Amino acid sequence: MWDSVQAYQKYLKNRTGVLLLVFGLILTGLMHAKENVSPHNINLITKESGIQIELFKSFDDVYDPSIQLFYPSKENTTGRAVLICPGGGYGMVVGGYEGADWANYFNGLGIVTIVLKYRLPKGNYKIPLADAEAALSMIKDSAGVWNINPDDVGIMGFSAGGHLASTIATHTEASLKPAFQLLFYPVITMDKSFTHKGSRDNFLGKAADKQLENLYSNEKQVTKDTPPAFVVLAADDQIVLPDNGINYFKALVENKVYATMHIYPAGGHGWDFSQGFKYKEEVLTELTSWLNDIK
Repeated sequence: MWDSVQAYQKYLKNRTGVLLLVFGLILTGLMHAKENVSPHNINLITKESGIQIELFKSFDDVYDPSIQLFYPSKENTTGRAVLICPGGGYGMVVGGYEGADWANYFNGLGIVTIVLKYRLPKGNYKIPLADAEAALSMIKDSAGVWNINPDDVGIMGFSAGGHLASTIATHTEASLKPAFQLLFYPVITMDKSFTHKGSRDNFLGKAADKQLENLYSNEKQVTKDTPPAFVVLAADDQIVLPDNGINYFKALVENKVYATMHIYPAGGHGWDFSQGFKYKEEVLTELTSWLNDIK
């Protein structure tokens, strides 16, 4: 059992070079054989690879982590990629409208879309963090054969996935730090006074102490080196209070990080664009403009 994210990351980099190259060549061949062959599924830890690892003691009902790749057309590709962390309160992974459903939008902008299926922590916060870092490591190591610019890989998160994304943005080492972060109605804090209790308890465990709460209250972890951020909230969200995103944005501004925040008057929590979210076009217009600004 690995005792740290860093130990796993080092192992992964040392042991998976050939595997990554093989995956990359397979995917590249598919891309050239037929346009828009999507998605491609890759396990981050697989029995087939011959490097099955027990990162942390696993649970019987927890699947192997994986990534799902959606490619833009060859003519449209820009080299940019985004890793999406779906939400689900750290109790499930909502990989549809907070994951794969975004592929058409990002592919239309020439952005490779990668959806992370991370394992659930059940009180062991290291588990989803290790999966997100493993995904970023694989993306960057495979960038040459996946037609991705390793310096232009962003991260996106929804709800609890927003906490995972912002944790990666504020905690991970420089070599894996994402180029930008896109946070939709995110859980940011572990402070009991305004966190989402289910996410906090699932991530840290109910008995987590104040020191651990502070460490993963990401509004307290922003520095000048935190990646640029796009934050979107609804004023009437009663599940994840808007203070989560607002306080994070304030910390970004105080540290002079390039950031923008949009608060819409209604929408609640967990917007499903396919179900007629009122401000869908406004959100996509603002997001497209922002992504163009940070090129």
